[in-house]
Amino acid sequence: MLTQLSVQNFAIVRFLELDLHQGMTTITGETGAGKSIAIDALGLCLGNRAEASMVRQDADKAEISAQFDISTNQRAQLWLQQNELLSDDECILRRVVTKEGRSKAYINGTAVPLAQLKSLGQYLISIHGQHAHQLLLKPSQQLSIVDQYAAHPQLIGEVKQAYQMWKGLCNEQELAEQQQKELAAQRQLLEYQVKELDEFALQEGEYQSIERQHQCLSHSTELQQTSYQLTQLLGHDEQVNVLDMLAQACKTTSQLLELDPKLDAINNLLHEAQIQVEEATSQLSHYSEELDDDPELFAELEQRLSLALELARKHQTTPELLPELHQNLHTQLNHMSQQSERFEHLAEEIEKTWQHYLGKANKLSKSRERAANSLSKLITKEIHKLSMAKAQCEFSVHSDAEQFINANGINRVELLVRTNPGQPMQAIEKVASGGELSRIGLAIQVICSASILTPTLIFDEVDVGISGPTAAVVGSMLRQLGKQCQVLCVTHLPQVAGHGHQQMLVSKQQKKNETITNMQTLSAKQRLEELARLLAGDEITPSALANAQELLISD
Repeated sequence: MLTQLSVQNFAIVRFLELDLHQGMTTITGETGAGKSIAIDALGLCLGNRAEASMVRQDADKAEISAQFDISTNQRAQLWLQQNELLSDDECILRRVVTKEGRSKAYINGTAVPLAQLKSLGQYLISIHGQHAHQLLLKPSQQLSIVDQYAAHPQLIGEVKQAYQMWKGLCNEQELAEQQQKELAAQRQLLEYQVKELDEFALQEGEYQSIERQHQCLSHSTELQQTSYQLTQLLGHDEQVNVLDMLAQACKTTSQLLELDPKLDAINNLLHEAQIQVEEATSQLSHYSEELDDDPELFAELEQRLSLALELARKHQTTPELLPELHQNLHTQLNHMSQQSERFEHLAEEIEKTWQHYLGKANKLSKSRERAANSLSKLITKEIHKLSMAKAQCEFSVHSDAEQFINANGINRVELLVRTNPGQPMQAIEKVASGGELSRIGLAIQVICSASILTPTLIFDEVDVGISGPTAAVVGSMLRQLGKQCQVLCVTHLPQVAGHGHQQMLVSKQQKKNETITNMQTLSAKQRLEELARLLAGDEITPSALANAQELLISD
């Protein structure tokens, strides 16, 4: 629960420090005194938007600090533990806003993003504003009320997850359909290109080999003539050839070697040269014999080279890279085929995920129907106490898997009301007056808050439009709620204020050129005087004090 609130330089508050207690605390004061300022300041600690105008005039910054006892608040303890911010059984939220409008947030002394402040705040305080009942007119809020009372967040999460999975596949299918249309012509061209290259079937390195073979055949006559001449020069010419001359040179060096051993290396080189020339002559002779002028093979190679060049020009590449291009086109075609197969299986997956979503949504729908039935009875019972003795409320849950399908399920919730017997049940916006709407809204807030048991509940003038005996019932309801959790209630009604376990007074003072708001906890005597003021105005009479004494409730 909230144990202390410290406010400094916020709006027209210079400094304010409140010690708060368990039970129901009522906050009263004259109109315009700033009864809601403390709640607005607390809202900043819970992550509300900060503005430069919130900083008190002539101050550099506003600072708000809220201290909570979380010894029995397991959800808050778990959140703090998961975020490594746990500090025993105490939690302190702090918000600093500069006059330029910049703000910083802290949890237990550690600077945190604003989102974390909001995330933790939901486990500490629930604030109900004076216009909260107007939200009852929105279908989304009516659905939220039923879900809040049903307390099935895990089921809602499962439905949302199932919906997102189904919706994601539907989007994928829609995109795939567009791609299929766009890629149809590309695939047809790709299939033609791959087929053409398949038929040509040029292998890696084949073009270079063909090119070399083609070059040999195109110069076969020149090669034959030249190789013959070279063979003659090396060893076949009977008159002069290299081998004969080398043989003579070897014979001469062998003779000289007997005279000088230093010529041994030269002698060896000449003999090796003779052997190599003999081998070269033999191979050249063999090469010359194998040379063949094959017109058919030449024509075949000529045609294959021409086709390779033509395909290379068509695909804007070189003939040597045609095999690599062929493989890339094959890969692209296979990928397209896989996309087509994926597209064919998408329908099955979509149907499967749709059935999964529908199963979860139907389960959620049944949970909502049970909650709506129970909540309708409780609300009807409560508004009978609020001077609506013949009225009846009903949360109607409509299910339609085609019309209402979304991440929240397949339901539309409608709050129906009958204010007088014999009338049909109609939508609340068509039947309820402003006062009736306020009372129904208050009953819903009290019932839902009691079911969730947030440690601290704040009601900011939610009793607007209520007076007399009805106000006393409202006060009794809030006091009863205060026995289960901490309740802070800003009110202008003495019948409500008198039900508080403790009461605070907000007052406004003007000093020189500035206005200052103060808040103080009232003693028993001061409470009587304040209740009397609320009853009779500025002039407090013995009669007003007596009436105030009757309104002051004590257990």
